Amino acid sequence: MSTILITGATSGLGRYVAFELVRSGHIVLAHGRDPDRTRRLVAELRAEGEAEGFVADLASLTQVRELGARVAQTRPELDVLVNNAGVGGGARGLGRETSSDGHELRLAVNYLAPVALTRALLPVLRANAPARIVNVGSAGQEPLDFDDPELGRGYSGVSAYCRAKFALVAHTFALAEELEGTGVAVNVLHPATYMDTAMVREAGVAPWNSVADGAPGVLALATRNLGTGGYFDGTRPARAHEAAYDPQVRKRLAAVTDQLLAK
Repeated sequence: MSTILITGATSGLGRYVAFELVRSGHIVLAHGRDPDRTRRLVAELRAEGEAEGFVADLASLTQVRELGARVAQTRPELDVLVNNAGVGGGARGLGRETSSDGHELRLAVNYLAPVALTRALLPVLRANAPARIVNVGSAGQEPLDFDDPELGRGYSGVSAYCRAKFALVAHTFALAEELEGTGVAVNVLHPATYMDTAMVREAGVAPWNSVADGAPGVLALATRNLGTGGYFDGTRPARAHEAAYDPQVRKRLAAVTDQLLAK
């Protein structure tokens, strides 16, 4: 059985996946932003199996790195990371928002946070190989404008969301190459379209699927050996945006990412 950290576990897909995993005998480390909701979730999970809660605001890179350090220290047996937490496109008409570090909010939470958390936990994951990293992406992908990666011009919440998810996909492919031979697999998936989550409802979209529809892909990648460097639509191998496979795009993304994380 694995020790699995799930970000954004207090609601939606993350919550559903947390219960499925703990009922299967895995140790679930449940991350949430709100202390009370995280505490309540862990109490419910412990009625089913072993769980521990971790609180952090992923809109703060300092808190993201502190989260990684706490997990590494208290749970050195960690062997699966599920980067699930995310911010949607927001309500219609909502203007550009920024994180506590001044980054565009969707890029910060949906991309910079999982990259920073993964980097913080890589030593532990490598030590516990075979290990897995599961990045929850989206079929909504739009290449970054490297001259304006934080969408300072012509802002659109949906575009910001799609660009962050594109970055996460391209980063996943690059990281898989970097980790080749280490025993750490990293994959990215689109769980299901317009699941019944707060993110979707906030955007004014009538849900097409339940979170139960999106869970099988996450569960499969978290618990089974399905290779590395893949993009999945649910449980099926699929093709991401073509630009995510471009080595030059990934090289520029890596440079921009390092610049943004250094700020």
